[in-house]
Amino acid sequence: MSQWNQVQQLEIKFLEQVDQFYDDNFPMEIRHLLAQWIEHQDWEVASNNETMATILLQNLLIQLDEQLGRVSKEKNLLLIHNLKRIRKVLQGKFHGNPMHVAVVISNCLREERRILAAANMPIQGPLEKSLQSSSVSERQRNVEHKVAAIKNSVQMTEQDTKYLEDLQDEFDYRYKTIQTMDQGDKNSILMNQEVLTLQEMLNSLDFKRKEVLSKMTQIVNESDLLMNTMLTEELQDWKRRQQIACIGGPLHNGLDQLQNCFTLLAESLFQLRRQLEKLEEQSTKMTYEGDPIPTQRAHLLERATFLIYNLFKNSFVVERQPCMPTHPQRPMVLKTLIQFTAKLRLLIKLPELNYQVKVKASIDKNVSTLSNRRFVLCGTQVKAMSIEESSNGSLSVEFRHLQPKEMKSSAGSKGNEGCHMVTEELHSIAFETQICLYGLTIDLETSSLPVVMISNVSQLPNAWAAIIWYNVSTNDCQNLVFFNNPPSVTLSQLLEVMSWQFSSYVGRGLNSDQLNMLAEKLTVQSNYSDGHLTWAKFCKEHLPGKPFTFWTWLEAILDLIKKHILPLWIDGYVMGFVSKEKERLLLKDKMPGTFLLRFSESHLGGITFTWVDHSENGEVRFHSVEPYNKGRLSALPFADILRDYKVIMAENIPENPLKYLYPDIPKDKAFGKHYSSQPCEVSRPTERGDKGYVPSVFIPISTIRSDSMEPQSPSDLLPMSPSVYAVLRENLSPATIETAMKSPYSAE
Repeated sequence: MSQWNQVQQLEIKFLEQVDQFYDDNFPMEIRHLLAQWIEHQDWEVASNNETMATILLQNLLIQLDEQLGRVSKEKNLLLIHNLKRIRKVLQGKFHGNPMHVAVVISNCLREERRILAAANMPIQGPLEKSLQSSSVSERQRNVEHKVAAIKNSVQMTEQDTKYLEDLQDEFDYRYKTIQTMDQGDKNSILMNQEVLTLQEMLNSLDFKRKEVLSKMTQIVNESDLLMNTMLTEELQDWKRRQQIACIGGPLHNGLDQLQNCFTLLAESLFQLRRQLEKLEEQSTKMTYEGDPIPTQRAHLLERATFLIYNLFKNSFVVERQPCMPTHPQRPMVLKTLIQFTAKLRLLIKLPELNYQVKVKASIDKNVSTLSNRRFVLCGTQVKAMSIEESSNGSLSVEFRHLQPKEMKSSAGSKGNEGCHMVTEELHSIAFETQICLYGLTIDLETSSLPVVMISNVSQLPNAWAAIIWYNVSTNDCQNLVFFNNPPSVTLSQLLEVMSWQFSSYVGRGLNSDQLNMLAEKLTVQSNYSDGHLTWAKFCKEHLPGKPFTFWTWLEAILDLIKKHILPLWIDGYVMGFVSKEKERLLLKDKMPGTFLLRFSESHLGGITFTWVDHSENGEVRFHSVEPYNKGRLSALPFADILRDYKVIMAENIPENPLKYLYPDIPKDKAFGKHYSSQPCEVSRPTERGDKGYVPSVFIPISTIRSDSMEPQSPSDLLPMSPSVYAVLRENLSPATIETAMKSPYSAE
C-alpha cells in the first residue's frame, strides 16, 4: 500500500494534521494525482543537490502535463483549471530555486510518515505532546494580536503627529499675523480676542503634545513587554521545535508567522522613531515653558532604539542547521573536507536590506569546547542576504560550499586530521553580520546548534547518537561542554525519538509492542512509562552478553532496512522487534507453516524468520534460521529468499515450510509484489549442443535432522540451478542429499 493510501485511511484528527502542511508550495491535488511517482523519487537527496532537484522539478512538470492531458479528455473543467493554475504557480515559484521544491516535498513526505507512526502509537509521546500544547497556540494568537494592535497604535500617533504639525503651523501663522499688526490695532478688542484664541491654541497644542507622548510611551512599554515575554518565548519555542525536528520529530513551522511579527514590530518602532524626530523639529520651531517634548522625547527615542537593537539581534536565526548533502537525515554531523550547507534568515524583512547584509561564517568563535582540536572553514565564507534567495520571499542566505578542515598543530604536524575523532566533542558554526539602517549600526551574531566533527563515515552512527542525546536532553543551543557531564533522559522520551528514527529514515515508525521490546532490552522491564536512561547505557556500555552497544545494534538495523528490506518494512510485514520468548508465544497456537520476521539480537544488522510446525506426535516445534546479513541480502532479495526457501528433512523431499505470515496472511499475498521475478521452471540439460546456458538461481536451503527439535546452522545459501537440482533428485536419494549437505565443504 502506498504511503498516500495509508494517509487517507487515518482518523480525522490525524487527517487534520496532514491538511495543515499542504499549501500552495505543494498543493494536495498534486500529492494525490502523482502519489506513486512522488514516493519513488529521492527528494531528500535532491534537497541538497541542485542538478538532481532541477531534473526532478522538470519531471514533476512533465508528470503534471500528462495529468492535464488525461483530465482534458475527461472534460473535467474544474480539475483542468486547478491543474493549470498549480502548474503556473510551481513553475514561477521554483524555477529559480529547484532545491526548495525538493525540500518542501521531502518535508511533507517525512511529516506524513511521522503522523502515520503517531497513529500507531497508543498515546502521544511526551515530546510531541509538549510541542502541541494548546497554551502555545494561544500565545501565538496573542502575539499576532498584540503586534497588530501596536501597529494600529503607531498609525494613530502618526495621525496625531500630523495634526500637531498642522495645529502648530496654524498657531505660528496667527502669531506672526499679530506681530505684523500696527500698534493701534494691538489695543483693539479684535486684538484681545486673537490673543485669547492663541492662548487656547497653545493650551490645546500643549495638551496634544502631552497626549501624543503619553501614547508613544504606552507603545514603547507594550513593545518592550511583548518582546521580553511572549515574542521571546515564541522564538525560543520555535528553536526548540527545530531541535526536535532535526532528530526526526514533527516538522517545525511558524517561522513565517514570526517573521511577520518581527517585521511589523520593527516597522512600527522605526515609524515611532521618525515621529519622535518630527516632534523634535516641532519643538525646535516652537517651545514654551512646560513643553513636554524636550523632557520626554530623548528618553523615548533611546528606549525605542534599544528595542530595535534587541529585535534585530533576536531576528538573526539559523533557519536550516548545518548538514552534509550526502547525509540529509543526519544534520549537525560534519565530516572534514566534505561540503555542508546551512541557511540563515533575518526575520525583519525590509526592502532596504536586500543585498545589503553580508554574512560571514566561522567555526568555534569565542567559545570553549571539550576538544583541543581547532578547525577552520574553507570555501565561500561570506555571502549577501537577499529576498530572492528563498522562494517564500524571506530575507535569507544559504551557504552551500563550506568545508571544515582541522588546523595544523603548533608543532607543524597535521594534528589529528584523519585519526579517530571523539564523537562527544561538540563544535559550533558561527555567523556574523552588520546592519546599517536609518542611521543605526547593529552588529549581529548567531550560531548553529552544536555539531560533531568526524573524519570517517564509520564514526557517523555514534556522532548521530550524540546529536540525538544532546537535543533530547537540553534546550540550551550552545552548551559545547555538554558531554562533560551528560544528563539522563526519560525512557519514554528516548523511545519516542527512536520511533522517529524509523519513521523519518525508513518510512515507518514503531508501534507500542516494538517499543516495549526496546524498553525491555534497555531496562529489563516491560513498563517503560517511568525511569531514566543514561548516555553510557544508550551508547557506550555493551548490551549484556553482547560485544556491541544498544545504539550500534539499532543503527545496524536501520541500515539493514534502508538498504535491503525497505518495501517489506514500509508495508508492515516485518515484526522486527520481538524477543525469542515472545515469538514462541505468538506462534505456538498458529497453523503449521506460520512464520514471522524478526531482527537478530545477537548479530548486527541481521534478520531471521521463525516458523512453527508439529511433530508426528503433535508436539509444537519452532525453527529459526541463521540470520541473514547485508552480505547475503546483497546477493539475493529477502522476498525471494522467503519464496524459494527449502528445508530438507530426513527421508523427505525438500519443501518450503513458510506458508503464512503471522498471524494468518498467505505468504504470496504478503510478499508477491516484492518478488524480483517469478520462480523459474525446472529445466533439464538437453543432449543437443545448445549454445545457451541452463538458467541458474540461488536456492536457500536448510537441513533439519529428524532427531532434532532445532535446525542445524543453515549455512545454506547454496548456488544451484533448478535443472541440476532436478537431476540430483532423480539420481540421488534424500538421505544422500542430506549427507552432502552435512559435508564441511557445503558450508560457506
